[in-house]
Amino acid sequence: MGDLVLHLEGINKSFGGLSALSDVNLHVEEGTTHAIIGPNGAGKSTLLNVCIGRLKPDTGSVTFDGQQLTGKKPHEIAQVGVARVFQTPEIFQEMSLLENVMLPAFSHRDGSFKFNAGKLLSRQGEIRDEAEHILEDVGLKDQMMSEAGSLSRGDKRRLELGMCLILHPRLLLLDEPTAGMARHDTNQTIDLLKKIKSRGMTKVIIEHDMHVVFSLADKVSVLARGQIIAGGNPEEVREDPKVKEAYLGGTQ
Repeated sequence: MGDLVLHLEGINKSFGGLSALSDVNLHVEEGTTHAIIGPNGAGKSTLLNVCIGRLKPDTGSVTFDGQQLTGKKPHEIAQVGVARVFQTPEIFQEMSLLENVMLPAFSHRDGSFKFNAGKLLSRQGEIRDEAEHILEDVGLKDQMMSEAGSLSRGDKRRLELGMCLILHPRLLLLDEPTAGMARHDTNQTIDLLKKIKSRGMTKVIIEHDMHVVFSLADKVSVLARGQIIAGGNPEEVREDPKVKEAYLGGTQ
């Protein structure tokens, strides 16, 4: 376990008078996998959108590795090493898998946010090699020249993960990474995320599948009605009466 790297303090967010997040505090240790669980409508995806700058909190602050993220634009937050895998895969359907993974590297901007085409084109061979290696890691190298739109839902999610990995994020936010997957695909994804963890990457994961949560998470926070109601290691959370009532239904 490492030092605290992601801090959310006093996050409040409302939509049209309806409170989505209420005084949320969350602290994530470097190198860990921190799961956020809770029933539908609890505010989990809203919380991730606040972290990546898609939503601005009404009050509160988000800091990553000592840098203030609140008020920054999504591309500025990506620049400091934060990436997100969305609940619905965001890929380029008519491009090959290889092109999909290479594209984020070619779209990367330097510290001034000015596109440096010459520098990136000079690295084309290096970027291709890395993209092929990433596709091998996510189990898709054999299909790398296929159109991304031909993939199954589970494979599209792994492709999007590869598109994030080529940017070498220090913090990876995953929204329902195994949603819609069969158990075999889910277990493959668990193995992949464990491999990523072994490289020291910090992850925050939203997930409904408790098999995934308890296979991966070092710490778990439970969000219900926009508030953190419990937290701790997976076993502590599993046995918490408030969690059983609000989310697990006493069945776990």
